[in-house]
Amino acid sequence: MDTILRLREMRTKLIAVLAMAVAAALTLNSCGDSSKTSSTGNAEANGPYQLAVKIDPKFEAGSTMEKLSKAKKITIGTKFDQPLFGLKGPDGKPRGFDVAIGSLLNREPFLQQGRVDIVVATYTINDERKKVVDFAGPYYEAGQSIMVLKSNTDVKGPEDLRGKPVCSVEGSTPAARIVKDYGANLVATDAYSKCLEPLRNGQVIAVTTDNVILAGFVDQNPEFKLVGEPFTKEPYGIGVKKNDDKLRAFINDVLEDAEKDGTWKRLWQETAGKVLPTPSPPVLARY
Repeated sequence: MDTILRLREMRTKLIAVLAMAVAAALTLNSCGDSSKTSSTGNAEANGPYQLAVKIDPKFEAGSTMEKLSKAKKITIGTKFDQPLFGLKGPDGKPRGFDVAIGSLLNREPFLQQGRVDIVVATYTINDERKKVVDFAGPYYEAGQSIMVLKSNTDVKGPEDLRGKPVCSVEGSTPAARIVKDYGANLVATDAYSKCLEPLRNGQVIAVTTDNVILAGFVDQNPEFKLVGEPFTKEPYGIGVKKNDDKLRAFINDVLEDAEKDGTWKRLWQETAGKVLPTPSPPVLARY
């Protein structure tokens, strides 16, 4: 039986890697300092966002899927400071739709060095990143947006930020774009949550990143608002080690099943969907 057929049979049984990568990552036990923005953790396939079926499939010898199945755990990078998508709860565990979306600074080296098995984060698929890691997905499509004080009536879109101080995360795609394409003066930090106080006290006029991240901050901080429409498309992917084609294909199959059987929609509605409308899942890019 060839590998593709075996993967499709596993897909019909439902969820192994993604049972760990979604349900598991949604219940990560942090092994890092809670004051830090990023960490890694080990997770089991249970927790607040249960999937319907638990299985013990057989995988090809030597594959990443076999390694994870035998270990019965997966190590995933995550953030703790993004409401709706990855926020540390009262019990110390991160929660949200993108909890597995544990966005790490220098995410590619973490994958290359074997410090995490996969990265499921607000992790935009782009050609530059695909030079060093591969992606399954996308499983969600966001767009870059702008957050300002609710009292601000001057900023209506990115064109209004030329020459103005704008906060974003250093090295991120939104930070580079707001400088290169719109001429803003970047005030860089290492976590989007650290942009909130500078916005409150007037050190910056705006914060920019993906709309879903900013929507979480607006939900928790009524003095802020989003302005204009998203001005980019940011397809979020699941990062895997370069050339691990079997794992990437398997995750794509599981994502497809999760969309068809309603799991994707349910996970969204239990997390980010409490604030944001339910979107349609994007088309998988099986490159």
